[in-house]
Amino acid sequence: MTASDLDLLGQFTRDQSQDAFTALVKRHLDLVYTAALRQVQLPQLAEEVAQSVFASLARDAAKLEPNTVLTAWLYQVTRHAAIDVVRRESRRQAREQIAFQMSDANDTSAGWSRIEPLLDEAMQSLDDADRTAILLRFFENKSLREVGEALGASEDAAQKRVHRAVERLRGFLAEHDVTVGAGGLAALLSANAIQAAPAGLAAAIASGAVVSTAALSGSTAVTLAQTLAMTAIQKTIVTAVITAAIGLGVYQTIRVSSLRDQVNTLGEQQAKHSALASQVEALTRERDQATNRLAALVAENATLRKNPNEVLRLRGEVGRLRDENASIGSSNAISKVTANPEARKMLRTQQKMGMGIIYKGLATQLKLTAEQSDQLNDLLADHIMENVDHVTVALRDKLTPEQINELFVAQDASLQERALALLGQDGMGQYQDYTKSLLSRLSAEQFKPMLAGNDAAKDEKATQFRQVLQEEVQSALANAGLPADYQTVPILNFRNIASESDAERNLKLLDAIYQKTAERARVFLTEEEITKLQEFRTTAINNNRSLLTLNRTMMAPIAQ
Repeated sequence: MTASDLDLLGQFTRDQSQDAFTALVKRHLDLVYTAALRQVQLPQLAEEVAQSVFASLARDAAKLEPNTVLTAWLYQVTRHAAIDVVRRESRRQAREQIAFQMSDANDTSAGWSRIEPLLDEAMQSLDDADRTAILLRFFENKSLREVGEALGASEDAAQKRVHRAVERLRGFLAEHDVTVGAGGLAALLSANAIQAAPAGLAAAIASGAVVSTAALSGSTAVTLAQTLAMTAIQKTIVTAVITAAIGLGVYQTIRVSSLRDQVNTLGEQQAKHSALASQVEALTRERDQATNRLAALVAENATLRKNPNEVLRLRGEVGRLRDENASIGSSNAISKVTANPEARKMLRTQQKMGMGIIYKGLATQLKLTAEQSDQLNDLLADHIMENVDHVTVALRDKLTPEQINELFVAQDASLQERALALLGQDGMGQYQDYTKSLLSRLSAEQFKPMLAGNDAAKDEKATQFRQVLQEEVQSALANAGLPADYQTVPILNFRNIASESDAERNLKLLDAIYQKTAERARVFLTEEEITKLQEFRTTAINNNRSLLTLNRTMMAPIAQ
C-alpha cells in the first residue's frame, strides 16, 4: 500500500528519513515546478523556486497540522515563492517577456496559451477547499473518490465541489476576456497543468533538504547543496563545506555529537557508501600500481647502468610516475565534486542565493538597484568558491601559516577592489562596517527567539545584545592585536579551515567575546536568559569547531 503524504511527513520529521522525503519530492515536484514555471517563465528560476519550496517543507514539516492537504500547502508556498522571485527579477520586465513570447495572445480562441498566464491568479481567487479540489482533480489527476477522501467528503460532494470550482475559474477567465466551456477548461487543465520537472532535480532537492535540515535551522537555513548524481557521502561533503562556508550563522541547531561522529568515523563512512568507497579504492589501486611500477623501474635501472639510452628512458618514466603518484595522492573529496563544471555552477548559484539573504540588509541600506544587488551577490559567491579552492591548495601543499595568510590576504584584497568598483567609496565603507558586524547581527538574530517577552520586548533586548556584542568584538580584536576587519564568525573565515591553529585562536576569541557580553548583558537580561545565553555560547563554539573540523577533513587530500 502506498504511504500517504502525512505518513511520509511523519517518517521524515521523526527519523530524518531520506527515503521518505525523496518520495514526497518525487510525488509533488512536477506540480511545484510547473506552478513556478507558469509565473517566473524561466526554467532556471522555476528550479530555484522549487528548491526554496521543498526547503520550506523540510524546515516546517513538523509544524504542519494533521489535516493538512500537502498538495494545497505546496501550491500556496510555491505561489508566494514565485511572486518573490518575479518581484526580484522585476515584475514589469517579466510580464513584458511573457507578453512577447505569447505570439497568439490576440487569438480569440481560448487555447492554453491564453489561459496559462491567468491560471494562478484564477486559482488564487478560489477559496481553500475549491482550490484544493482543482489541484487534486486536475493537477494530480486524482479520482473523485480520492478528492472526497482528502476533503473529508463523499464522492458525490467532491464532484459537486469540483464542478463549482471549475465554474468559478471560468468566471474569473471570462472577466479577463477568455471564454471557455466547462468541459474544455477541464480538458485543458488535465492536459497542460503539469509539466515534468528537469531530470535530476528531485534527487538534488531531496538530498540537499535532508542534510540541510540536519545541519541548519531558522531563517538562516537558506541553502541547499544542489548536486548531480552524487553519493550520500559526497552530498554531505558539499553541504557541510559549501553551505557552512557562506556563514549561515554562529549558533546552529546541529546535533553536534552526530557531526563529531561524522568527523571521527570518516573512514567508516567511506567504506559504507559504496560509490565513493569504490572511487577511493580505485585511486588507492592506481597509486599502489604506480608505486610498484616505480620500484620495479628503479630496480631495473640498477641493472642497466651500462646502457645510457635505456637509462634516460627509465628516468623519464620514473619522473612521470612520481608526478602521477603525487596527483593521485592530492585528490580530495570536495575537489572531486567541484571538478564537475555543472555541479560547481549549481553550487555557486546556491552561494549567491545565500549571500543575497545575508547581505539583504546592506542592499536595503545602500538602496541598491536589483542589478547592483545581483552584481554584489555575484562577487561574494565568486569569493566563496575561490576561497574553497585556496583551502584545498593550502591543505594539499601543506602551506606555512605565513603562506596561508598571504594567500587569503591577496584574495580579500581582490574582493575589496571589485566591491569598491561596484559600490563606490561611501558604499564600500558601509559594506565593510556591515561585514565587520556580521557576528553581532547573526548572533542577535539567532538568540532573539530565546528571549522572554512580547515582540517589542524581544526586539529591544536583541538590539541591546547586538550593540554590546559588537563593542566586545572591537575590544577583543584590539587587545589581541588583530585588524579591525578580522572576521570573527569562525566558519566565514576561510583561514580557519586551512589552519587548525588559526581555527582554535578564532574559537577562543569568540568564546571570550561571548563571555564578556554575557557579563555585561546582566543589566538587561534575566537570570534565565543569561543561562540561555551561556548555552548559546557553548553550542556556538562546539558547532563551529565541528563544522571547521569536518570541512578540513573533507578538503584534505584523501591519500597522504
